Amino acid sequence: MQSQAATVKEYLATLPDDRRAAISGVRDVILANIDRDVEEGMSYGMIGYGIPHRVYPAGYHCDPKQPLPFAGLASQKNYMSLYMASVYCGCDDPRGAPPNEHTRWFQEQWAKTGKKLDMGKSCIRFKKLDDLALDVIAQAFRRISVKTAIEYYEAETNQPARTKKAPASAAAPRQATASKAPASRTAAKTATAKKTAAKKTAKSPRRSA
Repeated sequence: MQSQAATVKEYLATLPDDRRAAISGVRDVILANIDRDVEEGMSYGMIGYGIPHRVYPAGYHCDPKQPLPFAGLASQKNYMSLYMASVYCGCDDPRGAPPNEHTRWFQEQWAKTGKKLDMGKSCIRFKKLDDLALDVIAQAFRRISVKTAIEYYEAETNQPARTKKAPASAAAPRQATASKAPASRTAAKTATAKKTAAKKTAKSPRRSA
């Protein structure tokens, strides 16, 4: 169930002590390392970090009135979640998109810590603060600027314009016909010239050496 809290302070106040301590610990890491153009607030019933309209006027394509999501932090029923828009893969879905470059880096760095990574499409699930590789999370936020996040987002959501092209099989015969026409005319002219020359040779006496 989504929280109805209007502010981050209210949201934290509704959490049990252990959850509040864990969420606050992750929040401190985020605020210390996130791009300064990102703004914190409540979004979709969780603590959200978004790229405001003053930076990205188009907003979120699912709801243009909302700022472009950058990260999120939530206390769920059975676990807590850290959402990072730049760390996206089809980890829960074999049909999902393959990991992007930043996701691969994130997974590799996390593996080096020896901690288990419980990861969904764009979230890291945890039950206590010690489950997280906080240094890797800090680096991940430092690596992704607002500019880079927007580039990732637009690459995932914008489709290239589709243009209709004539099939190659239909174009080929026209090209072949066009190339043969001049050759046919040239051959006809050559044949006519040879006949004329032959007639002249037959009528004219050969010169002696």
